[in-house]
Amino acid sequence: MNFAAKALRRAFFATLVASAGVAGAVQQEVVASRLDHPWAVAFLPEGRFLVTERPGRMRIVDADGRVGAPLVGVPTVAARGQGGLLDVVLDSAFAGNRTVYFCYAEPGDGGNSTALARAKLSADATRLDEVKVIFRQLPKVDSSYHFGCRIVEAQDGTLFLTMGERNSRRDDAQRLANHIGKMVRITKDGAVPPDNPFVGRSGAAPEIWSYGHRNMQGATLGPDGRVWTHEHGPQGGDEINVPLPGRNYGWPVITHGEQYGGGKMGEGSAKAGMEQPLHYWVPSIAPSGMAFLTSDRYGADLKGDLFVGSLKFGYVARLELENGKVRRETKWAEIGDRVRDVRQGPDGWLYVLTDEGNGKLIRLKP
Repeated sequence: MNFAAKALRRAFFATLVASAGVAGAVQQEVVASRLDHPWAVAFLPEGRFLVTERPGRMRIVDADGRVGAPLVGVPTVAARGQGGLLDVVLDSAFAGNRTVYFCYAEPGDGGNSTALARAKLSADATRLDEVKVIFRQLPKVDSSYHFGCRIVEAQDGTLFLTMGERNSRRDDAQRLANHIGKMVRITKDGAVPPDNPFVGRSGAAPEIWSYGHRNMQGATLGPDGRVWTHEHGPQGGDEINVPLPGRNYGWPVITHGEQYGGGKMGEGSAKAGMEQPLHYWVPSIAPSGMAFLTSDRYGADLKGDLFVGSLKFGYVARLELENGKVRRETKWAEIGDRVRDVRQGPDGWLYVLTDEGNGKLIRLKP
């Protein structure tokens, strides 16, 4: 369906909704509550969920909403500020190998940094076995900000990990000798793929895929097979990108945002040799979590659209795409609390996590 046809269909259904006096088209079905600042959800067999809590706990939520005890085996996390236990994903072959990947703020000499670990979920789903860190962001920094930390398994089986520039080290996002403000790509064993863009380049970390990023808290595999990301701007200038190998995405040299309190940031919004975002927000919505809808659960009109959570305003945005470009953005679901994660489940429904002391796992239905 082309953009014009979709617009006509939206207008038709908007008229029906208005005439019926319906305030909104999305219902919130609370699956579980009393989660402590949940950060990410992965979908286990038999309708169960694997949820991380930022203070350092990982739990199983049953299909009926019962929240299990914390899993044994989660490593010590640096749980302060924005740091803690963050993203989690299942291996594409989880049914056979029970492997999960998770990232977190790892304490160590010099402070902390984003780490990516691999583990196996025990058969009784009570603990993590064979836990191994397969990547560490270097250097470690004494900061409680900007960990990034979203994981995507690509179609070729490699892993992408997004990382922030730790706030106080923003200039390092332009330097290739470190992992600060970078997206990296590694194998499932933590090795460097030989076709990474900086392999063999003197003075460059070979794990780097792209650089010049601020704080990427959303990443997902697009229907085009590429990894899509979003990142926080300073004050305005939150961005969506499809990071290409070896490309520079500009932070902190260019941004569509500005200094906190007002004033020009860096050299403006464009510079030769630095990529422009696919889409950006001014003012900031503080994005976190993102997912493409590939199911027919909400009707053909929404299939293929991109959904992004807003921490700042507590809603889920719907971005309609045409030819790889954002053509329209709407506020699709008013959640009311900080939206930390947005995922499509194997049942085709969209799920969100709210980042609160009494955080919720919510299933969204029309």
